[in-house]
Amino acid sequence: MIDLKLLTMNSYTKHIKILVICLFAGVAFTACKEEDPWVDATTAPVVVNITGAPFGYPQEKDPAVGYPAASTKLTLSATLLELDKSGILNNAVGIDSIPVAGVKVAITMRTGAVLGEVTSGADGKISLDKTWSELGIAAPVKGSLARISWTGTYKGVTFTRYSQVQAQ
Repeated sequence: MIDLKLLTMNSYTKHIKILVICLFAGVAFTACKEEDPWVDATTAPVVVNITGAPFGYPQEKDPAVGYPAASTKLTLSATLLELDKSGILNNAVGIDSIPVAGVKVAITMRTGAVLGEVTSGADGKISLDKTWSELGIAAPVKGSLARISWTGTYKGVTFTRYSQVQAQ
């Protein structure tokens, strides 16, 4: 005759062993934290708001600011803002944007060519006048793109914001 107690006990033991193995495997996979070598974990100390970019344009994207192809002068401009998060838990206060003054920003082509260096004013604004040829576009036509970067240091942390200048 088959002993049901023994059969049931073996079944429980087998299931408990499988459960323990699965738990150890789960802990092993979730306990390992691997740093991503391609992503810098330092948060930018300022927000570089590109003037002329579409409202609400995501900060992680490259906004394209349009200028007429026939323009002889292009004004590249942005506003540097520091976010005051002290009122984040109070819906009447929220997050405040404070202009950052006295920050030197190098505006360069993404190829490395330097366009100029500017310093933010009391209102946090920076601007630099350039021509299409200085942006590497001798004869601009609709859709021509120049990719630029805005790089500076604030409170000991270096930041870079990318944008594009597009001929309309």
